[in-house]
Amino acid sequence: MYFYPTMMENVNIISKFSKHLFWDVDISGIDTNKHSGFIISKVLQYGTYSDWIILVDYYGISNIVNKAQTIREIDKRTATFLAVIGNVPKTNFQCYSSKQSIPKHWNF
Repeated sequence: MYFYPTMMENVNIISKFSKHLFWDVDISGIDTNKHSGFIISKVLQYGTYSDWIILVDYYGISNIVNKAQTIREIDKRTATFLAVIGNVPKTNFQCYSSKQSIPKHWNF
């Protein structure tokens, strides 16, 4: 069941995540439905295990996997993990199909 939270509930769920994830934005302006890709991207790239648990509890695995397939910035290890738990081919993720113009320093 997917529901539309109020702005107060948006702030409450965002405030449960690690403070370093959203240091650059005003959390009161984040809408968890409209900005779900932004939230999922931040947690997948920079979050801790406890952030992952909060994310899964709020969005669910299938929503996270579906949204993550459109994110170019996630690393291939994370995409592979999501492909396995979401039972989708890892080639569905944009990080596999689009090459970065400036590659990372280390090859992981």
